[in-house]
Amino acid sequence: MDNTFPHIYYLLSMPYSLLITAFMLDLCIGDPIILIHPVRIMGWIIVRIEHISRIIINHFPANRRLSERLAGVFLTLFMVSFTYGVFYTINLTLLNSILSSFISYIFLIIIIYLISATIAVKGLIDSARLVIESVREKDIAGARIKLSHIVGRDTGQLDERGIIKAVIETLAENASDGIIAPMFYFAIGGLPLAMTYKAINTMDSMVGYKNDRYRDFGWAAARLDDAANYIPARITGALIPASSAIVCRSLPAFVSSLKVMLRDGRKHPSPNSGVPEAAMAGALGLTLGGPSMYGGRMLEKPYLGGSPDLKGLKELDGLSYLYASEKAVSIVRLTSIIVLNLAVLVIYLRT
Repeated sequence: MDNTFPHIYYLLSMPYSLLITAFMLDLCIGDPIILIHPVRIMGWIIVRIEHISRIIINHFPANRRLSERLAGVFLTLFMVSFTYGVFYTINLTLLNSILSSFISYIFLIIIIYLISATIAVKGLIDSARLVIESVREKDIAGARIKLSHIVGRDTGQLDERGIIKAVIETLAENASDGIIAPMFYFAIGGLPLAMTYKAINTMDSMVGYKNDRYRDFGWAAARLDDAANYIPARITGALIPASSAIVCRSLPAFVSSLKVMLRDGRKHPSPNSGVPEAAMAGALGLTLGGPSMYGGRMLEKPYLGGSPDLKGLKELDGLSYLYASEKAVSIVRLTSIIVLNLAVLVIYLRT
């Protein structure tokens, strides 16, 4: 083997090169169903642990609440330690196994795919666009169904504006959960930490609900998810104003986004979701939030953006809400590119 292969392999295997390539791969293929996805495996493990836990819990009916909390703590600790251990081993093994040029590059491709599986730029934007296009085509029933795949609220009674408002909210929130947070954790801890974050986020999306079934069992997962997203949510909240100034070609959009984020970001029941949502509301001149139906029950949420007495979605300077949603997509895309560059800079300075 001449010196060319080790040199090229070394450059491609650098953490910042891996992240850039993984980001580009996600933009190209997203999360294809035909490939094994780590999050699906995590979901399968979570379901099995919950099933076994509930069988055990049923044997201790007198201490059910305590039993559910302990089972939830076990689930959380197991998923975090297991995920970090597995991907630490995979990362260490594949990146340090230079056997032949062909096999080593295969290992490198696997690592790049695994990193791309933690990022969801294409998946988030494509899902949002499907809903937006259905509304544009006046297919409200289809838009409600597509929206139900990406939000937790009830969508069956939403009108056009309610649908678009929900799309913009999920774009802002998932820009943090699905894009900024994974790259943040990759920048400071590589693939093992990025995958561990995905495990935490997956647990929260599956068991972190405040209903009778999961209030106690999912308590530990929900609290850990809040902690894991605290910094990424605020990074997202800081980047959305910067992105909005470029996308909207307007300094007032930057000022409004920053002002509304600082004013309304802490009003949301979640310690994190309100920060990017408020920033997006200010950037677009919209009022987001407000009452929403979850599981047939109305959940009162504060309004974010607009004036305190404004109800519903506002149109700003003649812009339609559909146009505003397209702006939201562009803001999320630009925010992801900015955070990629910041993550690469952090990695470069660390290595």
